Amino acid sequence: MLLLLVAIVGLLTHFLVTPEKRSKSAPPVKSVPAAKQPIAKSPAFEIYPAKEIPPVDRPVKSRTGEKQLPLVAIIIDDLGYDKKIAKKLSNLNAMLTFSILPHSPFQKSIARLSRDKGFGIMLHLPMEPVEYPNINPGPGTLLTSMTPDQLTRQLEKDLDAVPFIQGVNNHMGSKMTAESSQMYQIFSILRKKGLYFVDSRTTMETLCKPSARLFQIPFAQRDVFLDHLVEVEFIRKQLKELVRIAEHNGYALGIGHPHALTYQVLHEMLPDLQKKIRLVPVSEIVHPVG
Repeated sequence: MLLLLVAIVGLLTHFLVTPEKRSKSAPPVKSVPAAKQPIAKSPAFEIYPAKEIPPVDRPVKSRTGEKQLPLVAIIIDDLGYDKKIAKKLSNLNAMLTFSILPHSPFQKSIARLSRDKGFGIMLHLPMEPVEYPNINPGPGTLLTSMTPDQLTRQLEKDLDAVPFIQGVNNHMGSKMTAESSQMYQIFSILRKKGLYFVDSRTTMETLCKPSARLFQIPFAQRDVFLDHLVEVEFIRKQLKELVRIAEHNGYALGIGHPHALTYQVLHEMLPDLQKKIRLVPVSEIVHPVG
């Protein structure tokens, strides 16, 4: 009985006295802050050709009856990573086309914004440039090393990522757009889905136009990059060049990027420019290659 009593007293001492003493001497437990979600980094906007690719000289469109203003479509590429600049651009009193990168953090909200404004909506499809892998176009890139099945799967994922799209243009792609077999595969899928294609013309070796002719999908190609030199006077000059081409050919297509200076110059110049041209979505410019 004595031994049993000693054991009980020992147990009581361990559970009632010891923890209290330990709590006085042990350091307080610090709460670990929750890890912050990394902010998605925007891919490089574009790799511009080392040598300027001249605009396409098209037959002048005949006009009958009342004089019509030439058509101009302006695509804003590389959207999806900055909601604020997309909102500012959408508030311009102008018809634009937004081209949105797949798997970007704000792709769906910017696509909804574009739809609500009545803008054209495109997928800005990342394609392998000759500078890859030193320069990576970002998530969803189509690579020349992909098998046909891999290319199809990735393209389907990219097309499904951005809602409401009516067409596609290439993000980078100076290597991919010069590969005929893979461009044929891409264009065959675009045709099945009823989408148009705009060639951003990042290389003189592009095979987009003959591919579009083969598959008879609506097609257009860039005439002018508006802001590959991000300076106010340069962007003004490029906008004037875009209007000049439209006046000569009947229509023209320019590509800009979500730079603050691009927005500033568009805000400044578009009211006067729209007296000379009619801004339209890209869907009014594209046509089957005859």
